[in-house]
Amino acid sequence: MSNNRKIRASALALAVIGTLLAGQAMASGFQLREQSVKNLGRSSAGSMVGKDAAVVSLNPAAMVNLDKNTFQADLTVIDLNAKFTGGGSILGNPAASLSGGNGGDPGDPTLVPNMAAVFPMHGALEGLTLGASVGAPFGLSTNYDKNWVGRYRALESDVKTVDLTLSAALKLSDGISIGAGVIWERGEATLSKAIDFGTAICAGSGNPLNCFNPSYPFKPQQLDGSLTVKGSDNGIGYVVGAQIVPSDSLAIGVSYRSEIKHELKGSLDFVGVPALLGADPRFVDGPGGARLVTPSVTTVSVKYAVAPNFRLLADYQYTGWDSLQDVTIKRASGTVVGSEPFHWSNTSFYSLGGEYDLSPAITLRAGIGFDKTPTHDAYRTPRLPDNDRTLYSIGASWNVSDNLSLDAGYQRIEIKSPTVALGVDIASGNTSTLVGKFAGHADLFGVSMQYRY
Repeated sequence: MSNNRKIRASALALAVIGTLLAGQAMASGFQLREQSVKNLGRSSAGSMVGKDAAVVSLNPAAMVNLDKNTFQADLTVIDLNAKFTGGGSILGNPAASLSGGNGGDPGDPTLVPNMAAVFPMHGALEGLTLGASVGAPFGLSTNYDKNWVGRYRALESDVKTVDLTLSAALKLSDGISIGAGVIWERGEATLSKAIDFGTAICAGSGNPLNCFNPSYPFKPQQLDGSLTVKGSDNGIGYVVGAQIVPSDSLAIGVSYRSEIKHELKGSLDFVGVPALLGADPRFVDGPGGARLVTPSVTTVSVKYAVAPNFRLLADYQYTGWDSLQDVTIKRASGTVVGSEPFHWSNTSFYSLGGEYDLSPAITLRAGIGFDKTPTHDAYRTPRLPDNDRTLYSIGASWNVSDNLSLDAGYQRIEIKSPTVALGVDIASGNTSTLVGKFAGHADLFGVSMQYRY
């Protein structure tokens, strides 16, 4: 394959990969933990042992904590604020810098809804509890200014996953329960990025120095086009869990969520392809796709009542991000377009929280957490400039009546400034460098309603 062909193939590969990994996500990688506003207010501590309908998808065994039919709706707004500082150059030549600004703030406020319902059985089915939930465990988006300096790596990215979870719990004895659920997941992705056709042509001519020859007809950054990739798929997974309550003061919960495999299929849309490349089949619009595996998640929670009105809670979560080592892009014909490495690592999350019943009607809560990133400096891109995060949370519940309660929560996420140091790799289609760092944080605001009958 010639350099020109390698560049063209990799432009497509990088675009589809960006579609899969776009992220304004508020947990490690592009994972979300906004299923419950109560959990939000204590940095997810105690998420597997909560008296909360969100356990339908988190730990089905904990559904036995609810002794009435319960409907719950949670709404969380995630507002990411980020700023890039840095720049780049064509083919690594310091004298040929990339034009453009810092991209603006790539994260707009995004609403994440979740709903769940729990139904304890009676009579001959006493001890069995059924539940259903709809929520978003992975996703969100970034959107950079059209002419920013990193436009050849990322412009718009939008990833949505929606889960329908159907679960059942069985109370084996006082203090011991098990549960399991089936997950149907819908994944949708859209991406756009700029393509520097001018540099691709001169760099692939056999003499990359043509890019800096004033008399050469094809100039870097003067023949920009774009690529938009869309894809979607449905996948099936499962969640299993257990809960042990050895005393009125102590509760322990554990759950495991499986990987879910997706074969994303959709369309490839090129814009602004120069006439010289217009006949190349690699730049023809058409169907294509890639394989994506969302990670497994294992969580352990502990709740301990220090006093009748004060509880301490803790969480440990292990996310199997090693499922994302690389992404191979194929057209509908089965032709491999390209493959890109990511080499993500498994991550650990820790949190500690507390709840204090100010009165029978009012409960206050707070928490702190630490979330490790799965990314590495050598492979980090502006599509997901992720790094280690520290979470600070507060929240409150108002029990309006025996049937109705309202919750509110706020979380501040401080993100350790991630660096980006991407070099030239003509074989992978990267004809420019991008070096810099991001500074940012996120604010999450949530409200919830729980109705019992």
